[in-house]
Amino acid sequence: MRVQVVVEQQFWLTLPELADLLQIPLPPTQSSGFMWRNFVCTPVPNSPEFWQISRAQAVPTVQLPQIQKQISSQPAPGSLASQYVQIENFLPPDLVSKLLDLTLAKESAFVPTGVTTQDKNYRQSLFLPSFSQLPVWPLILAKIEQVMPAVMEILGIPNFAVADIEAQLTAHNDGNYYKVHNDNGSPPTATRVFTYVYYFHRDPKAFEGGELKIFDTKIQNNYYVAAESFSLVEPIHNSIVFFLSRYLHEVLPVRCPSRQFADSRFTVNGWIRSHQILHV
Repeated sequence: MRVQVVVEQQFWLTLPELADLLQIPLPPTQSSGFMWRNFVCTPVPNSPEFWQISRAQAVPTVQLPQIQKQISSQPAPGSLASQYVQIENFLPPDLVSKLLDLTLAKESAFVPTGVTTQDKNYRQSLFLPSFSQLPVWPLILAKIEQVMPAVMEILGIPNFAVADIEAQLTAHNDGNYYKVHNDNGSPPTATRVFTYVYYFHRDPKAFEGGELKIFDTKIQNNYYVAAESFSLVEPIHNSIVFFLSRYLHEVLPVRCPSRQFADSRFTVNGWIRSHQILHV
């Protein structure tokens, strides 16, 4: 009842007030939003110290194909094979079209990506800082939440309470890439369990390359390091990939002859966090 009043009256709440209202652990301050039951919780635009709650829009249903685990076919001797799932036809066609239209309309708002080391030659791409405020994000978020239990089961990860699902919208154009890295190797990112990448692009496809290279794993001095073997994931339109955030991975260079923004390799990518560090 209290939540319904907040939604109907469009009250703004601080993070501690929101956590108290929903009776959940305090969400991360950098969170771009999360689902709670049938509601969407997001920071207030231009006032990120406050949050608002709204009812989730109905997600159009679509029959998902069977989710199958993919495993590195020829892991190097002494290494642990990487595994992932890739789900094709992930979003309904009308939602994919809306996402692409909004992406192209926001071209001028995209800015260069970076890395915490400030190395300008480690990553080349663009991203949209305000993506979580677009009306398509709650619909995509709901679909990700829908498949997460199956993803956890198939990849053999014990079911855990999801604390947050982060997201960013990226564009890779001619010559863009992202060198080898993992996604939970620092204290601020340590609670990331899964990384996901949703691919979409204009039809006909106007770029080549941009494959996701997921390395198998070796253990050296109690640390995970990349093995010589790997899996190569094609950026299939309207497909999504899930894999463990601890895996070393990279984005291979994109070749886009036109160099037009609209011909880019687009992704909605992000991370699924737990409330505490999981050793998986």
